[in-house]
Amino acid sequence: MVFGGLADRLQDTFKKITGKGKVNEQDVNIMAREVRLALLEADVNFRVVKDFIKRVKERAVGAEVMESLTPGQQVVKVVQDELTQLMGGEQSSIAVADRSPTVIMMVGLQGAGKTTTSGKLANLLRKKQNRKPLLVACDVYRPAAINQLQTVGKQLDIPVFEKGTEANPVDIAKEAIAHAKEEHLDYVIIDTAGRLHVDHELMDELTEVKEITSPDEIFLVVDAMTGQDAVNVAENFNEQLDVTGVVLTKLDGDTRGGAALSIRAVTDKPIKFAGMGEKLDELEEFHPDRMASRILGMGDVLSLIEKAETQVDEKQARELEEKMRTMSFTFEDFLEQMGQVRQMGPLEDLMAMIPGASKMKGLKNAQLDDSQISQVEAIIQSMTIEERQNPDVMNASRKRRIAKGSGTSVAQVNRLLKQFNEMKKMMKQMSGGKPGKKGGGFKMPFM
Repeated sequence: MVFGGLADRLQDTFKKITGKGKVNEQDVNIMAREVRLALLEADVNFRVVKDFIKRVKERAVGAEVMESLTPGQQVVKVVQDELTQLMGGEQSSIAVADRSPTVIMMVGLQGAGKTTTSGKLANLLRKKQNRKPLLVACDVYRPAAINQLQTVGKQLDIPVFEKGTEANPVDIAKEAIAHAKEEHLDYVIIDTAGRLHVDHELMDELTEVKEITSPDEIFLVVDAMTGQDAVNVAENFNEQLDVTGVVLTKLDGDTRGGAALSIRAVTDKPIKFAGMGEKLDELEEFHPDRMASRILGMGDVLSLIEKAETQVDEKQARELEEKMRTMSFTFEDFLEQMGQVRQMGPLEDLMAMIPGASKMKGLKNAQLDDSQISQVEAIIQSMTIEERQNPDVMNASRKRRIAKGSGTSVAQVNRLLKQFNEMKKMMKQMSGGKPGKKGGGFKMPFM
């Protein structure tokens, strides 16, 4: 889960204060100390933490909190507001040139994920904005980089401009822009070379590419898992190139969150995008307000809806709604729906976007393992077409065969059948059938 450790620590801290009918300055000081420790443990820059806590305390002991009917909740709102401001306040849109193509220069250290992120960005621009991007291979020092970009381009069916490893990166960038104009392409995304560390040779080359291409955006790609080092890298690149935005990669990994919470404050440059997985469609526009809500356990419904809109087929959704209303929903439909849920990302991350999910009984410490969905899929795939469409034909021998074919037990097969029937009863009630006795709701099998 994004910011997992930090989110848990902050949410536990706020539980102690939200239930209070009155909040005094001592309560605020105790809360501020806990928040300060949580941020420092998350590897947030010390100066950033100091300024953040100062602002929170000033607002938390002010009239807006102390005279409120729900002072505890107001304190949490103050922290949420300040977290949002810390990460940039508002979502920063990508710049667009007055005349095509818009040129985007991708810079960063080797290993940060520049090449893959270039492909992800091209994919996002094509899918969300219906634009025609061109990927440009300017890392001539690492042959694998050109091959990698070509592979990414082939997977996405997006053109890649390259001149091999012998050409000068500055010339490649210049020719790529001319080519994009001829082909009436909308964006030129330049994948530049990286180094293991910042050096003069790298910066001189990047400065030349910048001068010859006059990019509309210079995106610094940094690995969120490197913590405070990412902030130091950002300072160096920004000082030399005056970057226009930051792209954080591996924000879905085992990261403490320090980079995301420090970079904006230290460089005064917005976080434009965040890599949320390894797949080429797992790049999100960075929304500071939504991220603050996720950290504080308040969910992120808008991002969840956007994920669903990109992954769920509208026609299939209408057909599914009709099947639910007419009670013709089958295991085949269930299998199809689970496939679409899987495409939206890890279950744990999806649950974090649902408001209040962290407070739901049984979910707080639940291990939401995607392998559990795989088990359900294996059971359904081991059924015959007849069994999927009409589970009532199941007998003991059929269940043994399904359990053996799916590598599960008869008890697990029975549990799935029982929960599927419970779900159908719930659908019947929701679609206007006679309301029955309220049950515990449908749970994902094996959880």
